Amino acid sequence: MTVPTIDRPTKAKRGFMRVQEIIQQCGASESALIPILQKVQDEYRYLPEEVLAYIATALNISPATVCGVATFYAQFSLEPKGKHLVKVCDGTACHVRDNRALIEALQNRLGVTAKQKTSADKQYTLEIVNCIGACALAPAVVVDDKVYGQMTGERAVKLLDEIDAADKAEVAE
Repeated sequence: MTVPTIDRPTKAKRGFMRVQEIIQQCGASESALIPILQKVQDEYRYLPEEVLAYIATALNISPATVCGVATFYAQFSLEPKGKHLVKVCDGTACHVRDNRALIEALQNRLGVTAKQKTSADKQYTLEIVNCIGACALAPAVVVDDKVYGQMTGERAVKLLDEIDAADKAEVAE
C-alpha cells in the first residue's frame, strides 16, 4: 500500500497564491490592473517579472500590456526597494536651498548612488524626486510617507540612525 503524499506548496506557489488573492480582491479584469499592481507592489516592494507574467495570464491580457502599464507610471518599480523609502525633493525651492549636500550625505550614509538606489542590506531606497509639494519646508525629505522639512545632511543622517534604532528595538521585542 502506498502512502499518499501531501502536496506542500513551494515558496513560489505560495507567492502566487497571495497574488491570486489580490486579483480576487480587485477583480480579474483589465480595468483592475492598476489597483492590482499597486497592491502587489505593496506586498513585494516592487513588481517581480514573474509576477507580472502571472498577472497577465490571470487577467487574460498580454504581458506587454501589463509591462507597459508597470513601466509607464513612476509609482511602479521593477527593481526591489528597501524596507524604508527615502525621497529627496529636487524641486526648485529645495534645489536652491542646497539639497545637493543633503543628497550626498544620504548617499554616503546608505552606500548608494544615482544608479544603485537601494542599500546593500535592502533597508533603504533613496530616490530623488521632482517635487513633493512642501516648498515652504525646503529642503524636504519624505521617509516612509512622512515629510521632514529644513533638512540638512547631518539631520538626515541622524533621522536614519533613529529609524535604524527603532527597527532594532522592534526586532528585539
